[in-house]
Amino acid sequence: MSDHREFYAGRRVLVTGGLGFIGSNLCRALAEVGAAVTAVDSLLPDYGGNLFNLAGYEDRVRINIADVRGHGMEYLVRGQDVLFNLAGQVSHLDSMQDPVTDLEINCTSQLKLLEAVRRGNPELKIVYAGTRQIYGRPLYLPVDERHLLQPVDVNGINKISGEFYHLVYHQVYGIRASSLRLTNTYGPRQLIKHNRQGFIGWFVRQAAFGEEILVFGDGRQKRDLNHVDDVVDAFLRAGAMDAADGQVFNLGDARPLSLLALVELLVEVAGGGRYRLVPFPPERARIDIGDFHADTGKARAVLGWEPRVPLRSGLADTIAYYRAHREHYL
Repeated sequence: MSDHREFYAGRRVLVTGGLGFIGSNLCRALAEVGAAVTAVDSLLPDYGGNLFNLAGYEDRVRINIADVRGHGMEYLVRGQDVLFNLAGQVSHLDSMQDPVTDLEINCTSQLKLLEAVRRGNPELKIVYAGTRQIYGRPLYLPVDERHLLQPVDVNGINKISGEFYHLVYHQVYGIRASSLRLTNTYGPRQLIKHNRQGFIGWFVRQAAFGEEILVFGDGRQKRDLNHVDDVVDAFLRAGAMDAADGQVFNLGDARPLSLLALVELLVEVAGGGRYRLVPFPPERARIDIGDFHADTGKARAVLGWEPRVPLRSGLADTIAYYRAHREHYL
């Protein structure tokens, strides 16, 4: 084990959104290195929480079904050493259709959680799951952490607020908080039963099960992707390192590819399937950001992080996972 993983042996760790995609993979990794893990999740329909995501770990991860908008968080944070704060609403479309709920989950609940930490466990270390969506349409590429924040949807606005609350509580109250600005994450245990939580999970589902993949526009828009194992590693590094406190870090990959190239690779890896270019639906065109890839130099320099899972093998493993467990995700 590398040093940042050894840090968690015997430590008490709380993961909000712990039954979701990234949260469950993080819980499993923490259990493997000997942490005492509690996964908190609301299991709200359509948000990604899935009990099967922790199948086989029921005796190694304590599961608490609770909503971060509730009043039990002050009790749950007591005695914990590290909090990975991944609870959130991630659908950009849903944030535009129901902005108040997005506000409650991604903004108000974050402030309540930080107040619970300030009152009940001010020594707690927090790593927040931010998003590259807060940058909006890039003014330059690759996008570094100094880029103007100009989100194109309600979700981006509320995620900025959630991140800034963590940074302010670090500056004012000394809460040891940091934020990882995630890009398009893919891998096992992602929600794939609808397409409102980003394109990559939906594309993987369609490739895995022989469905036609619809690519909006001309397919030339570029994105960077990270396998969930690499994202988990970034969270573990940020949670173990004092140098992360008060900082924000981009995740991403220096090798972006077009959506057209991605679906062609998916069809190849899946051993069949098809795709078709279609016009952008108006509701998606209004919030599309065009090309995006992140400058991850700060994460490399401070955290020693870089993506390691090759895209081809990562997609192949992901497709194999959903084919083996389709009844739990469709």
